Amino acid sequence: MAAKYYTHFLTGGAGAEPVAAHEWSGVVELREPLRDRRELGELRLLLAVNFNLDSEDIRILHWARLH
Repeated sequence: MAAKYYTHFLTGGAGAEPVAAHEWSGVVELREPLRDRRELGELRLLLAVNFNLDSEDIRILHWARLH
């Protein structure tokens, strides 16, 4: 069962200046819902893989599951 999530996040290194960070938002569709306890980590990893970054380079500002 597919699950959709709204995400608002920054990409950039942990010590990146706000000017150097890139801000993104949008809907991510997954084949199945994220697991309860590790949702944020899983979402960071998924975004990092898609942007060819390390998960530490993703800072999620807001996320919510869409129904």
